[in-house]
Amino acid sequence: MSIVFSEDFSKSGNQMSSEHIAEKLHPAEDGVHMKKDDFNAMMNQLQDMKMLIEEMKRDYNRRLDKMQEKIATLEKEKAQLTEKKPLPTEVDAKPAGLEGVYVKKEEFEDVVKQVQDTEKQLKDMELKYDVIEKEEQDYMTTAQISPDPATEKWTPAQPITLWSAGRNYMDIAFNGLFSAGASTDEEVQSLFGGAHDPNQRGFTLQQLETTFEGAVDPYFRGQANIIFQIDNEGESFLEVEEAFLTSMSLPLNLQVKAGTFFTEFGRHNETHPHSWVFVDQPLVNNRFLGPDGQRNPGARLAWLAPVENYTEFFIAVQNSQGETAYSFRSEEDMFGRESVETDVHNLRDMLYTPRVITAFELTDEQILMLGSSASFGPNATGRDQDTIVYGIDLFWKWKSKYAEGGFPFVSWQTEVMGRRFEAGADEDHGLSNEVFHNWGAYSHVLWGFKKRWVAGLRADYVDGLRGALAEDSDEDTADEEGGHLHGNVLGFERYRLSPNITFYLTEFSKLRLQYNYDNILGDDRTEHSVFLQFEFLLGSHGAHKF
Repeated sequence: MSIVFSEDFSKSGNQMSSEHIAEKLHPAEDGVHMKKDDFNAMMNQLQDMKMLIEEMKRDYNRRLDKMQEKIATLEKEKAQLTEKKPLPTEVDAKPAGLEGVYVKKEEFEDVVKQVQDTEKQLKDMELKYDVIEKEEQDYMTTAQISPDPATEKWTPAQPITLWSAGRNYMDIAFNGLFSAGASTDEEVQSLFGGAHDPNQRGFTLQQLETTFEGAVDPYFRGQANIIFQIDNEGESFLEVEEAFLTSMSLPLNLQVKAGTFFTEFGRHNETHPHSWVFVDQPLVNNRFLGPDGQRNPGARLAWLAPVENYTEFFIAVQNSQGETAYSFRSEEDMFGRESVETDVHNLRDMLYTPRVITAFELTDEQILMLGSSASFGPNATGRDQDTIVYGIDLFWKWKSKYAEGGFPFVSWQTEVMGRRFEAGADEDHGLSNEVFHNWGAYSHVLWGFKKRWVAGLRADYVDGLRGALAEDSDEDTADEEGGHLHGNVLGFERYRLSPNITFYLTEFSKLRLQYNYDNILGDDRTEHSVFLQFEFLLGSHGAHKF
């Protein structure tokens, strides 16, 4: 038995150490804020582990009883052996001058080995029980459980509970994300490209997000995220970003998610803008997974492997059409081809995304997480044309053993993605069937050098066409959006460097200053941008992904 940690404590029914959970919670001067339901779930896990240890102790006692019975049997055999002369081949010769009883070596050694093994098991159980007791005491002293609104005065650290009956509840959280800045490029929206990136000079409302979440019953949790935005033309709109159920009590370390949700592809795609560590999303995510990220209605099955290191497998099945399935059956004209309307005829027309992630504790202060993802599905350039997007990701973090509130720390995150796109024939434009390959990557380093202060540096790269090749493309069909020139074969080749610094006033607000240096190689130009971002939060919020 071992204690492992999960990528997201609130969505996994498996144990993890208090140090790992503390990494995921927002730091606060007076402790760690945790939702009552999450704390209750954690306590239930500890109780389950205690029951398991009690069962192991009972098993130990049963083994001990059997060994005592076996020893009694041997004693009886000894008494019988003393009545007759033992054969030299059956027992050891009795040393001269010593008193005692001698039995077969094999039987005696087997009993001794069983006793030693059982004593070792009991010692291990006692050590693990001590660890569990210590974690329980740590959480009792550090986790601040939201008081009952009926008896305590409400504070911003507590959920806004609309209805409660036992363990059923619904929390509401509201997040506001704004930015203000300037750029040498007048078309800021096309330079950045992400749906939640700054979209103009001056002020940008990157998003207003309202989150509803809570326990539906003992079997499911529910969550919904409603987004409000204003584009660079002043038009406002609402959208349901996510709305899904997650199972809480399936056997065999299984978990099911169903609804509309962000695909678990890599590390960045499934994160919400308020948890980003930079003002904008990486270029490779814009180009391969779309401005608004890859998400759609569907279902996902996860399995936590029963191994010492945290290892979890995912497989998602989702719809493959729409703007949130960007490299698949979207309405965008990809690679110079006009989109063709395709319906769902069979399971082959769905979008499949497997993912595996594992973690290693390199030392007491360092952890390494490795992941691999892929998405398979049809695209909209023809009936039998398919797309594969694949990637690997890495996350490493060091935190000082003397850390206070999670600081100081250093982390490194990298994702590399590739895409294989089967483009169908387009007779109207004289284009035949072709297969295109392109790739991109980002890598960033964060340094929490002082409590509440984090400095970061990110490098982005996406491949594509350079200078003369880009100029020879069909300008009439060119339509660059987010760095992806659809009229070209691969889009503009470009890279970006982004240093920033973030100050967390509290766990409910932050300020971030970021500079972007964009070198668009395919267009032979460079651009400079500076943005100041501000975020505030009302109500409760779950722990961010580790």
